[in-house]
Amino acid sequence: MTAVKQDTAPPGRAIQCMEIWGGNDPVETAISVPGIDAWVYSAPVRGEKQGGDIYYVAMCGAGRIARFAVADVAGHGHLVADLGMSLKKLMRKHINVLNQTKLAQALNREYLQISKSRGFATALLATYFSPEDRLIICNIGHPEPLRYEAATGLWSILREEPAADAEQDRNMPLGVLEPTVYSQFTVTLMPGDLVLIHSDWLTEARDNTGDELGVEGLLALLKECDAGRPADLIHSILDAVETHRGTKESEDDQTLILLHHNGSKPPRQSLGEKARTMMKMLGLLRT
Repeated sequence: MTAVKQDTAPPGRAIQCMEIWGGNDPVETAISVPGIDAWVYSAPVRGEKQGGDIYYVAMCGAGRIARFAVADVAGHGHLVADLGMSLKKLMRKHINVLNQTKLAQALNREYLQISKSRGFATALLATYFSPEDRLIICNIGHPEPLRYEAATGLWSILREEPAADAEQDRNMPLGVLEPTVYSQFTVTLMPGDLVLIHSDWLTEARDNTGDELGVEGLLALLKECDAGRPADLIHSILDAVETHRGTKESEDDQTLILLHHNGSKPPRQSLGEKARTMMKMLGLLRT
């Protein structure tokens, strides 16, 4: 298993209103937002100091909208740093907005300018709206997340059912086509449900014969893991993938975000907290 530097924040640190946390450094940490416990793991390939996978978590001004984002850049270097800056800037701009499609469109435009059509990136935006227990997903050419339903004990693929009149060239990776139409879909989470967001290293992990794990292999792997212990699940996945690979080393950055719906609702803000949040939104306080 690739060793990563533990995040300096205490386990289960709460993301504050108007806060954006993340980057592309090696990390293994637990964080929380109203309604969701999350575990973030990212390990750049070959132990590099920074990788091509970008991860961010953001909280809106009212403490009701939490956004999780993962991006995977084809190639390292300045493209990763520039996309990371753009993603953080645009997440801040859209931090109080449930609809993610405009964020995706703006991100695509900025990445086209950054890459000058010499590369592409995939991304996944997942916004949790705590008052209604809804997770809203916008998939930008990224591997599909997986959901565990506590009521049934089953894992499944989280994907949007295509409409009969849906445009074919939608939800394309960043940097491929402008303009691109992006859509989103919503699922309702129940207490105990899990959502696993990952970059493509997971399904593309090869064994000694060169065979990829694939989505079906991943679902079979998850079936053998203990979903009732979400704090240990990421390490269970990493151990199982390492067993699948045998002696074959990973050839890509490894990033996982695991969301666990804990059933809690957002707390009411005091007048002082509301005032501080408003000052952050106006730029009068640092976030």
